Amino acid sequence: MDELLQHVQTDPLSTSDCGGIFVRVENTADLHTIQRKLETVVQAYQAEAYLNIREVRSAEQTGLRLSGSHRLIKITPDFDTTGIACALGLSGLKRSKDLELEIILAMARSPVLFSYPNIQEFESAVRVRRNAALAAYQAELNFDTEGLERPREYWTYHPDTSFTLLPKVSIIDALIHTTQPALAGQVYSFSCFRASEYILTLALSLELRDCHPALHQQIESRWSRRAIMGEEFQAVFLREYGSIAAPIPPRFYVPGERVWFRNPDEPSSDVRGYEGSWLYYLGSGLFNNFWDRKNPYTMVTKCLEIYHWRHGVDRNAQGHLIMDEAKVALRVAESATKPEEVERILGLMMKYRDPYGVYADGGCVDATRESFRFMHPASSDIQIPAANLV
Repeated sequence: MDELLQHVQTDPLSTSDCGGIFVRVENTADLHTIQRKLETVVQAYQAEAYLNIREVRSAEQTGLRLSGSHRLIKITPDFDTTGIACALGLSGLKRSKDLELEIILAMARSPVLFSYPNIQEFESAVRVRRNAALAAYQAELNFDTEGLERPREYWTYHPDTSFTLLPKVSIIDALIHTTQPALAGQVYSFSCFRASEYILTLALSLELRDCHPALHQQIESRWSRRAIMGEEFQAVFLREYGSIAAPIPPRFYVPGERVWFRNPDEPSSDVRGYEGSWLYYLGSGLFNNFWDRKNPYTMVTKCLEIYHWRHGVDRNAQGHLIMDEAKVALRVAESATKPEEVERILGLMMKYRDPYGVYADGGCVDATRESFRFMHPASSDIQIPAANLV
């Protein structure tokens, strides 16, 4: 505790050069109380040596900023958060507390500021990322961009509304039984994009059930009339940080956040479902594998797979472009035995992606990341749109 308190000091808030986590304090009289709460959170994870707490004051707001100490910076060179778990001996996929600690450390190391209007929103942000990482790790599905399979006891389908909840069905139960074959007894068909939406909705619903039951009920009610999908989904539940002009470092990832890897090869990106890959960062340097959950990806194996999609393009009997996954797997296995080939492919793939519609010299790494919107009753900025049925 004494070591942590040595780092409590005052500095101006500058979102341009100060990353990490900012927790706003509305009433300055509560500053010390909230500071103690934040210290208690840090102490609970035994993370005092890796985190600094600073009092922040500006003309607009007052609060506390949680950032990485020199020890954390040392194990995350160039904002590379993929080695945190290994450096500290964490096992987040086996112990939730380890996963939550990795989330906090990664956020504290962020090159941009994660800003929260109160400490409750910060605590929920950690839990919902934990939920997402665990739900993604437990999910296993069949890849089918046109698949229309869901458990019939939970869902009904109409082309105008997609899959909607049956009456009196819990959205949490429906999502768990749809994505987790250990409970469902069956593996259902998805595209990776739709699967990523189901995982995020599950993660958020688990948190809202406790912190904002009314909003949880709104989401469940809306999903009983028309699914929230695509651009609407992203606008309702997520905010984006980083940009092509100011990209997020290529190895900066927070466990539980959804990630997009683009296929930079134009011909193979014409195969439906192979434009890129949506997945979740699980922590410990791993990304989930919706199609083979026991074999999550590393950055290397994901880059190798996407690179070799260009070698798996084929046509079916009807003349439609398809992907020969067996051919891709053979190419990946062959490349993985040649260190110099792995380095060559990583050199191509670890570049930032080109803008949409452009296939030039870019790689597969996105310049941006996604973060969850606020979710508590007093501060939530999640607005559930009306179903607008025709």
